[in-house]
Amino acid sequence: MLDSTEYRIPSMRHKVSPAEWQARVDLAACYRLVAHYEMNDLIANHVSVRVPGEDSFLINAYGMLYEEITASSLIKIDYDGNILLKPEFPGQDYGVNRAGFVIHSAIHKAKHEIACVAHTHTWAGMAVSTLECGLLPNTQTSMRFAHISYHDFGGVVLDLEMQDKLVADLGDNNAMILRNHGLLTVGNTIAEAFNALHRLELSCKTQIAAMSCNSPMIKVPEEVVEKTYQNYQPKTRRPFGVLDWPALLRKLDRIDPSYRD
Repeated sequence: MLDSTEYRIPSMRHKVSPAEWQARVDLAACYRLVAHYEMNDLIANHVSVRVPGEDSFLINAYGMLYEEITASSLIKIDYDGNILLKPEFPGQDYGVNRAGFVIHSAIHKAKHEIACVAHTHTWAGMAVSTLECGLLPNTQTSMRFAHISYHDFGGVVLDLEMQDKLVADLGDNNAMILRNHGLLTVGNTIAEAFNALHRLELSCKTQIAAMSCNSPMIKVPEEVVEKTYQNYQPKTRRPFGVLDWPALLRKLDRIDPSYRD
């Protein structure tokens, strides 16, 4: 558990609107959950959320572990990367990771309906990202991503010229595999994006485990895969995260409620 007395960041609550503060709390919770489910990579990677009613978004400070992140530690930037609001980091001057800005600003700027963008470098996600076959619809869970997007690797995502291709490749899907890189999910809420990320990670782990058995895998008929995929779409079910997000917050509150600070 994080000892919040070791690295305490002054509260930002009085500097932001109630809507932004709620977004900060939920985003900090998402970072803690990514760490809890072991989908983090030290200080790398990023989860962002659009600030309600603004052309800006919140993202992690480059230098903090996911398990340390709080509502007040998040940095607010605009689509051009200008820092609009930055916490006081004791003894440090953390900024925003360049790749995080390029990836997340591209999607937030182009797709206003998307509230949250999550990107990871997990061992399972990176492994599947290197396979020519991509993600296989070999389980009920992975069939949710039967039409997942792919983005070819063009080097570390540092150049703004990469943004248009990234957005085009994502299309209207809520998940994308960055070839030779990692995973990316989006959602109309933080809860949706985290739910997709958790299920996509599980799909990748299951595929790697099955392929490691060196035994033929059962191929599900395409029409069954498509029917299953459709059952997971917004038009046929409630939005993801509606039921599990409150339970996940209760879990965090039992483990360490300091994410709310």
